[in-house]
Amino acid sequence: MINAFSVDVEDYYQVAAFGKIIDPKDWNNRESRVVQNTRKLLDILKTAGTPVKATFFVLGCIADRFPDLAPEITSHGHEIASHGWMHQLVYSMTEDEFRDDVRRTRKLLQEQSGQDVLGYRAPSWSIVKRTPWAHRVLVEEGYRYDSSVFPIHHDLHGNADAPKEIHPIETEAGTILEFPPAVVRRFGQNLPTGGGGYFRFFPYFITARWLRSVNQEGRPFVFYLHPWEVDPGQPHIQGAPLKSRFRHYLNLHKTEGRLKRLLNGFEFAPIRDVLARSR
Repeated sequence: MINAFSVDVEDYYQVAAFGKIIDPKDWNNRESRVVQNTRKLLDILKTAGTPVKATFFVLGCIADRFPDLAPEITSHGHEIASHGWMHQLVYSMTEDEFRDDVRRTRKLLQEQSGQDVLGYRAPSWSIVKRTPWAHRVLVEEGYRYDSSVFPIHHDLHGNADAPKEIHPIETEAGTILEFPPAVVRRFGQNLPTGGGGYFRFFPYFITARWLRSVNQEGRPFVFYLHPWEVDPGQPHIQGAPLKSRFRHYLNLHKTEGRLKRLLNGFEFAPIRDVLARSR
């Protein structure tokens, strides 16, 4: 079965875990490592046993600051999708602010990449029950699929009642497909196994076993990673809460090795291609 591989293109200091101690106004004063780390991921994907094509959800502010990055990603045959402009949580915005955010990002990414930007992923999976307008706005702004609703319990996001498989969401403006990150049902609850910090937390054999179980149920999964997760040498953020430091820095030195095993153990394609196959 062909699964979806995705990358959330953001810098190490832009994550929600550091949102209370780093003002976005200071972002450009910090050492940026997103271009070099994205290139590292591009190389890893290219040199896998079978080269992997992926979906890159790019922040608009990153594309604006580094206008050659999205075209470079595209030149490797990958899909470009939207991660919003400034990594703002959807539930922290009004409907109008969200519309401006996703419209502005999509317009820039399409101009830079030459692609029709079809997909969106909310920063920190922040499309939740209290943002009932979000999917309608995405449809109205030209998006065809979303990958933002995490069917788990979490202190920052999640909707544990949401379906865990690819499913259509009907809105007043039309239909959009939702492709949630991978979870498995264990111990009476959904456990995340689709990448990010969970990929670094669980031993690789557990992740691989759980992902295979998703395929054995007849469903493709979407896996996600961030460029900063293959950069154990990144600067440490001072003053971050213990929980935030744990989530961000845990096992960064193991990510690259585990990723190479994953790429050789499963088949992957961009999200748009996996969705086309699932229809």
